Amino acid sequence: MLLCGLRMRAENALVAVKKISRGSRQGKKEYITEVKIISQLRHKNLVQLIGWCHDRNEFLLVYEFMPNGSLDAHLFGKRNPLTWALRYKISLGLASALLYLHEEWERCVVHRDIKSSNVMLDSNFKVKLGDFGLARLMDHELGPQTTGLVGTLGYLAPEYISTGRASKESDVYSFGVVALEIATGRKAVNPIEKDVDVGNLVEWVWNLYGKRNLISAVDEKMGMDYDQNQVECLMMVGLWCAHPDRSLRPSIKQAIQVLNFEATWPNLPSSMPVPIYHVPSPSVSSGDPFISTSIDAGR
Repeated sequence: MLLCGLRMRAENALVAVKKISRGSRQGKKEYITEVKIISQLRHKNLVQLIGWCHDRNEFLLVYEFMPNGSLDAHLFGKRNPLTWALRYKISLGLASALLYLHEEWERCVVHRDIKSSNVMLDSNFKVKLGDFGLARLMDHELGPQTTGLVGTLGYLAPEYISTGRASKESDVYSFGVVALEIATGRKAVNPIEKDVDVGNLVEWVWNLYGKRNLISAVDEKMGMDYDQNQVECLMMVGLWCAHPDRSLRPSIKQAIQVLNFEATWPNLPSSMPVPIYHVPSPSVSSGDPFISTSIDAGR
């Protein structure tokens, strides 16, 4: 797939064009899904799909242009580090997008690929969640649905990996991982800094929480310029959302209430209750199809 920008003469508006490669069956399927779902959605924290077209096996999706790119480029790239105020704003914006998808639209939309590279930022650093090619529509009253396993290693809930059944709770898990990335500046899987392999991000942060040293996980690139109460709150919510037991995760609405300091912080055990999914052994590579479709290694 190729991303590029162009200027629409009629409205003099800069847009982004996503071109799906010819002959890509998965790409064609994701194109149809994206048009079907996101064309119906309207929310301030979702990337707006402006138009689409297909001709001679070429598929194009036209979106509003995001001048500040994706969140992962700011957290893990060479750009100037985001301020803490922006990071907290981004966390709330992403949560707002999920609340709309899970509870506020006429049907429940399970995104299935919440990750920092799919969190886009406009000219004012407002969050715009994108990439709905893997999303699924579900009735609000239904529980987890068997959809086949797709997504990106490090962001996948353990029960989704083992069963292939996507749910609002598996989206919430992914949100929790992104929240921890925002607070720590570390990647979801195998972040290595200063020659110390901290392995899986959720495990690492939970270990620090158990040692009552949660604040030491904060992104060093911010120096001391952050609100300690908000930092600890975001990391606590991140761990709560990424709880290995889906029945003990909050709804995204409950997470928002805590982030807004409208509800008490969660009471979490000092040790992570059960092991979570690790990068598979070489016999099942991170780039190979797994269960019914593919898992990305992440970026």
